[in-house]
Amino acid sequence: MTRPILLSNGTLHVGINLYGMVHDLYYPHVGQENHSAAHKMRHKVGVWIDGNFSWLDDGAWTFNMSYDPHGLVGHITAHHDWMQVTLEFTDCVDSEWNVFMRDVKVVNGSDKPREIRLFMHQMLFIGSNITPDTAQYLPEQSAILHYKGRRAFVFGGKDASGKPFSQFSIGLFGIEGHEGVFKDAEDGLLSGNVVEFGQVDSIFGFNLNINALDSSKISYWLTAARTQREAIVLHSNVQKIDMSNRFERTLAYWQKWLEPAEKYIANLPKNLQTPFRNSLLIVKSQVDHQGGVLASTDTTMLNYTRDSYAYCWPRDGALSLWPLMRLGYKTELLNHFSFCRQGMHPDGFLLHKYQPDGAIGSSWHAYLAQGRIIPPIQEDETAIAVFLFCEYMRLSNDKMALDEYYDSLVVPMCNFMAGYIDPQTKLPHASYDLWEEKFATHTYTVAVVYAALSHAANLAIEYRRPADATRWKNVAESIKFAAPRLLYRQDKKYFCKGFINHGNDQLEYDDTIDSSSLYGAVTFGLLDFKTAEAKAALETLRKLYGIDGDNPTVAGRYQNDAYDRAEGATNGNPWFITTLWQAQFDMSNNKPERAEKTINWVSEHMLSTGVLSEQFNPFNYKFISVAPLTWSQAEFLTTILDRYQEK
Repeated sequence: MTRPILLSNGTLHVGINLYGMVHDLYYPHVGQENHSAAHKMRHKVGVWIDGNFSWLDDGAWTFNMSYDPHGLVGHITAHHDWMQVTLEFTDCVDSEWNVFMRDVKVVNGSDKPREIRLFMHQMLFIGSNITPDTAQYLPEQSAILHYKGRRAFVFGGKDASGKPFSQFSIGLFGIEGHEGVFKDAEDGLLSGNVVEFGQVDSIFGFNLNINALDSSKISYWLTAARTQREAIVLHSNVQKIDMSNRFERTLAYWQKWLEPAEKYIANLPKNLQTPFRNSLLIVKSQVDHQGGVLASTDTTMLNYTRDSYAYCWPRDGALSLWPLMRLGYKTELLNHFSFCRQGMHPDGFLLHKYQPDGAIGSSWHAYLAQGRIIPPIQEDETAIAVFLFCEYMRLSNDKMALDEYYDSLVVPMCNFMAGYIDPQTKLPHASYDLWEEKFATHTYTVAVVYAALSHAANLAIEYRRPADATRWKNVAESIKFAAPRLLYRQDKKYFCKGFINHGNDQLEYDDTIDSSSLYGAVTFGLLDFKTAEAKAALETLRKLYGIDGDNPTVAGRYQNDAYDRAEGATNGNPWFITTLWQAQFDMSNNKPERAEKTINWVSEHMLSTGVLSEQFNPFNYKFISVAPLTWSQAEFLTTILDRYQEK
């Protein structure tokens, strides 16, 4: 399920679903550990009025969702027509404390006074392992504690007068025939059970007497810490204060963080200002405090597949931080370089993907391919890390960063790439492609390796390392000379996806038309877009996808893309990334008006909060796969920067 609202401080991350309920809860890393990661687990919200009960996810509510114009604070309005009640949520993760906060305004739409009971439910599976959780009512703190080992969460709340919740209960779910203690609320009364262990959930409620056409407010929070004592202290701090002050401090933090971008945003067309700002905030929400950039914190895929996107791919991280770098952000870039250095193999390459804490992530890449022992990598991921660092240095001239990372990051990575060359073709040896599916020497990978080595050679000259510069430059020039002859397929009028070298001049080509082949070749300077080959390749691509002014979308990543393909989709589902690449191609071909149409089309198909998915159904435009996908958000930013940023 899509996460239209994402809130984070880099340590505590909360994903709110389309029903306004907490569905992902990460601590102590963005993307790791998800204490709500299980089938159908949500922190439910319910309302009882005059003997009638409704949960926000029962289909009877209509929702409106947005971000605050000044920062990563969510606004949700949920309206129940028949019950004549509206809930207005203001949500954030505190910028300084590991606290998730919700202000909930309860509006009585009836012309008579009523008692309205609001129920807030918590369902955790702490650490996602088989040892039991415990939940306890804390009478002295008027709170509920969930804990297991070195993880503790305290849930509390108060009404407008400062009084804590008026009823509560703790129960079990998914074991011993128990569906969950939330069922206890549906008669409007909670049983008051004070402790459980196992798979535990909890709930508490507020009894609000609200005049006709009037409203009342409650404050709700959860605190997260490594010990029970820390979590309880945080809870006590929040309990004692006016929570609106914490919202103000958090908004002030986000306003300050947005300052480098706001001057640029002010000069954008009005219809793009909010989508741009929201996309920027969403990208930031996916960045962990230690520098890892999550592909997506939306864990819906766990309901259907064996894993999620809650990993840090070096490629996704670099391409996601690229627009932030162009806007002048530094901290996120430097943390990411540190993250890459930590994860680098002793031989100088980056592996497939990583967990946010820096540990190696799950992988389907083998050490043995085509009968050869090889590193299980996508070499473009190593190359893009070097390329990003060189671009960062070009824009920032950060001498301290150069001293910090030249010998420890740039040199080992470039030496690996310069040595990982097929002596026959003069191109990089085979590795897995950027889509993680095929093993070959791919056009996209060749292009990124070329860019990384050529940029690093220039950096080495500035850093007075002539030996490095000479070696890397020689390899880069050899790649640039050999690539057009070996990669461009004259009969196809396109670049091959890749090839396998069987030796003795026997190259086995994969001639699949892949968007990334053209994107890589021109974006990373392997080929100028003004050449006849590039222009012909673009025309081939446009014909394949039937791209026109009314429908700028690109169906799939390549020909016959089967990944999550909707029934009846001929070539594959449209991807926002590849669609935005078309806009970038249009700008390179001096067709800015066509690029603007694509940008506007994408902005019109975002959620109201600016969230973009990985793919969408070509027939009903429903999102497919994760939402947000950080790379989609970043590609939207990059495309707008390409169009409107002053050169």
